[in-house]
Amino acid sequence: MAIILGIDPGSRITGYGVIRQQGRKLEYLGSGCIRTAVDDLPTRLKLVYAGVSEIITQFQPDFFAIEQVFMARNADSALKLGQARGAAIVAAVNADLPVFEYAARQVKQTVVGHGAAEKTQVQHMVKTLLKLAANPQADAADALAIAITHCHLSQNTIRIGNARLMLARGRVGE
Repeated sequence: MAIILGIDPGSRITGYGVIRQQGRKLEYLGSGCIRTAVDDLPTRLKLVYAGVSEIITQFQPDFFAIEQVFMARNADSALKLGQARGAAIVAAVNADLPVFEYAARQVKQTVVGHGAAEKTQVQHMVKTLLKLAANPQADAADALAIAITHCHLSQNTIRIGNARLMLARGRVGE
């Protein structure tokens, strides 16, 4: 059993999603957004750090998964996004959490089956996979999708590792 905190970083809105993984079963624990309604970037980064730290304290996750930076058309936006990611990652590292990073296309591919999926498709699949009553808010859905991706890929890594171990021991097909 593991608790995974997924983060969709942003300097104005940072989505978070927390799920519990038990084998192949996923259970929704919580989600939402850290909103920074101030203008100066240093204060926004402080709020992201404090918000993520509070979520870590509340849910006590075992793993921290975050979206990788993608190159946006606007360099200034990409830099601010990178700084928000950094603030969230520092909160995780200060809590001694292992940090995993996933590309947006990889998250969409894992959750929806299509790397160029729309936000509404991600929301729908997150709702379906976690058996939620309604679609989560877009940024929270993205964060939950990041956590789901971590679960899926870690399960595949375990299966591949076990298969290689069986191969090495000559026990394929047991």
